[in-house]
Amino acid sequence: MHGAENQLGGGNVEESTEIASSKEAADNALVLAFGRLQGAANRLEYILGRSLELECGISHLMFEVLLILGRAGDPGLSMRAIAQEQVLTTGGATRLVDRMEAAGLAERAEDPGDRRGRLVRLTQLGEETTVRASRVHVENIRRYFLAPLPLEDRERFAEDLRILSHSARDVLPRLP
Repeated sequence: MHGAENQLGGGNVEESTEIASSKEAADNALVLAFGRLQGAANRLEYILGRSLELECGISHLMFEVLLILGRAGDPGLSMRAIAQEQVLTTGGATRLVDRMEAAGLAERAEDPGDRRGRLVRLTQLGEETTVRASRVHVENIRRYFLAPLPLEDRERFAEDLRILSHSARDVLPRLP
């Protein structure tokens, strides 16, 4: 993956950003590299998400929220914190948590620090579902995400993705 430091897919990533035609735009090394990243992410999201739905009965987004709540532990997280973490509107987070609550995976509880506030936390079923879904997910990550990569590149690739994710997260505006 990192054999040619300044090359991605045959084009020089340091090439000029001067684009004079649609052909040049389509063949630009940076455009191609980002398109491949986005395509891979979309395809993997579909494959891994579909597996979670079939094997565990939850969407990938629901699984992500289960993980966030599991990481947070008690007393739970505010709807705003969930929305911020998943880049959702607070309304979108509320609808998702409503579905999770109806499925018995999460519950709302009083916020000990704010009598008017509510926090979301895992139920026992939510905890069990998180563990079961994580086992399925990890196996699929190994199969579809890591296995196609050369062994010697896997750790660096994972670190590069962490850097990109944190960099993009830091640019996003914070919710009010």
